Amino acid sequence: MKILVVDDEKVLVKGLKFNLEKEGYEVVTGSDGLQAVELARQERPDLILLDVMMPRLDGLNACSQIRTFSDVPVVMLTAKSEDIDKIMGFECGADDYVTKPFNILELKARIKALLRRSAGQSRSYTDPDDTIQAGHILLDRVARNVKIEGLPVDLTAKEFSLLELLMEHPGRVYSRDQLLDQVWGYEYQGDDRTVDVHIRRLREKVELVPASPQYILTKWGMGYYFAVSK
Repeated sequence: MKILVVDDEKVLVKGLKFNLEKEGYEVVTGSDGLQAVELARQERPDLILLDVMMPRLDGLNACSQIRTFSDVPVVMLTAKSEDIDKIMGFECGADDYVTKPFNILELKARIKALLRRSAGQSRSYTDPDDTIQAGHILLDRVARNVKIEGLPVDLTAKEFSLLELLMEHPGRVYSRDQLLDQVWGYEYQGDDRTVDVHIRRLREKVELVPASPQYILTKWGMGYYFAVSK
């Protein structure tokens, strides 16, 4: 497994590289946001540790650019702890958020959980019914792609898995914790509001009118569900 570490704090990068290599990971490093995007494209890492405050291009914008060509798990590293900063990280497509200073053992655990979940998403299916159709949404579980009215739509790995789970069980309401368990993995220790962010982004991509969703609905006080086809 290859991990890309990008942070302008040289001592921190050196420490992370040392600790991660001891775990058997191959580690590639960078020091600014533009390098993060370039290295993510060239090195094709299995996971990225990305600082928020960096020169040339900050981590949030770097994450957004990476998301245009990769679904690799991204963990944001930052000295900030305000909720709005975490939400902004999730908005940009981050999978997890760690506030400095952090416990290296906790960071390793989060990395292992994300890599394990990411590897599981590449599994193949033997079910002869490889597609799920609901109105204008067509989900192909083998090719792992989605088409809206016949046109492909670009979903991240998490967005696809979230939509797949909801479409496989129409009418079933899932709480945030249940979605975190089944899509992110039970080891996930991040903010459960990442579910809300992913649901909103998913609606923007698959609903014809995101503000008035037809399929991905909210059961207030309980969770989210996919509307039963009529």
